[in-house]
Amino acid sequence: MEEYVSVGTYNNHVSVSFDVEVPKVMALGEKLYALCPDAYMNGYNWDALLRYYLEKHEPDILKGLDPDPEAGSYVAIWPLSPENEARAKRFAEIIRSLVEHEEELCRLVQEEGGEIEWD
Repeated sequence: MEEYVSVGTYNNHVSVSFDVEVPKVMALGEKLYALCPDAYMNGYNWDALLRYYLEKHEPDILKGLDPDPEAGSYVAIWPLSPENEARAKRFAEIIRSLVEHEEELCRLVQEEGGEIEWD
């Protein structure tokens, strides 16, 4: 399986890195774009979509989260602590699950895409 999401620590921070340009993620992005023309899935729109998802389903993960989206990637950063390491690991698993079982994201974008603050 290609690795498109990882958790790491550096300089008193823990982060989740999500490579949105690997073929599997790009293909999912194209499906989401077909469902909602505002969902052009660069790192900025992945930030919008993931933030919307977390607000509805896992709001605790947003505590202390500092997103750093770019055109081809998305990084979530927290100050290093045991609680934030757990948040980062949980967030990485959520991203993997959403990419590997894309039906939930497709449904969300189709049904609620107009409520998401796309870039």
